Amino acid sequence: MKENIIAEKTFRFAVRIVKLGQYLMNEKKEFILSKQIIRSGTSIGANIEEADGGQSKADFIAKCQISYKEAKETKYWLRLLEATGYIETNLANSLLNDAQEIIRIIQSILKTAKENVNRNK
Repeated sequence: MKENIIAEKTFRFAVRIVKLGQYLMNEKKEFILSKQIIRSGTSIGANIEEADGGQSKADFIAKCQISYKEAKETKYWLRLLEATGYIETNLANSLLNDAQEIIRIIQSILKTAKENVNRNK
């Protein structure tokens, strides 16, 4: 079976996000932002998995676009958590760097997928 780099990266990122959410709830007693970051941060990989099983090229592109938007939203929550003192700058930067890498990969996937669709018209 061929390795799916983006699926693996988004899964590992989701694990980190869930652990962050647990930390926020257990240590910081923060329940609203923790749910938001868990929802968006785990949705990235879930939509990548759905895209991989897409029914069509259009479905694949749509799921990847959702992953892209969720990754952008996750960056927002991470920046907010840092700015409000819920997480340290080092942790925020590490997670933000991972999120940005995922965004770049998804952008590349979307670009290629859209070019392939347009080429086959």
